[in-house]
Amino acid sequence: MVKVITLCGSTKFKEEFEHANAMLTLEGNAVISVGFFEQYEGFEISDDQAKMFKEIHMRKIDLADEVMIIDPTGISEIQRAKKLRMPIILARK
Repeated sequence: MVKVITLCGSTKFKEEFEHANAMLTLEGNAVISVGFFEQYEGFEISDDQAKMFKEIHMRKIDLADEVMIIDPTGISEIQRAKKLRMPIILARK
């Protein structure tokens, strides 16, 4: 059965997200990631947009079977996954 895995972490880690996405996809998983990498690419976003992106990302976690933490500073994502009793994978560097 295909697992759905949501990638979590700071958008400044674009290469790490792309690597994890590729590896997990090659293993046969359906991967959900961020929409774009505003920190890495230097996009300016408003406070309202940041709040909206956070809400969208939490919903992406709700849809997953597991989450992979790219950057362990994603405390709220870890807490959400634990609340849902979802397996948490820490990305290897």
